[in-house]
Amino acid sequence: MTKKEKALLAVQVLKEKYPDSLCSLNAENPLQLIIATRLSAQCTDARVNLVTPELFAKYKTVEDFANADVADVEKIVHSCGFFRAKARDIVGMCQKMISDFGGEVPSTIEELTSLPGVGRKTANLIMGDVYGKPAVVADTHLIRISNLLGLVATKDPFKVEMQLREILPPEESNDFCHRCVLHGRDTCVSGRPKCAECGMNSFCSHALSDKG
Repeated sequence: MTKKEKALLAVQVLKEKYPDSLCSLNAENPLQLIIATRLSAQCTDARVNLVTPELFAKYKTVEDFANADVADVEKIVHSCGFFRAKARDIVGMCQKMISDFGGEVPSTIEELTSLPGVGRKTANLIMGDVYGKPAVVADTHLIRISNLLGLVATKDPFKVEMQLREILPPEESNDFCHRCVLHGRDTCVSGRPKCAECGMNSFCSHALSDKG
């Protein structure tokens, strides 16, 4: 079985198990999504979703954030961890969106990654969820599951992204990433994957190796 064939099987299994492939972060618009994604670095989405209602109630527009007192943003996002860097980046990215992109969330990987605190993972999430373009969000769940399946053999996020772009159907790639997050939380749990309960155990390299 080629990696591309295995990827197609994985896409189908996860699509059947998780027909709704929604992003776990609560956001009503592209600005809220890019800010929530920045907050989610080394923090659970559940924690971010507890923090953002207050943040988004106080700061509603890109101008609001660009003019915000960083110390005030720090107070609101404190429980997300690394709050000083995150608050600084949120204000900085909004200032750059106004100065360089007409106050809009950019629509290319290159432009997005020019914003403070925005790496390829965040940029891909925006590309897929906001602009509907093929995207591979190389978060910890996707990296772990792709390695266990045998689709990739690297933990480097950039290499995982590039290799999966080669074997995933472009129109399925973004949803596949969201579904891997869901699968990683309830079945393919880090350090204790429930292989017996997994619909991919007939072709997953890790599950097959366990069977001897």
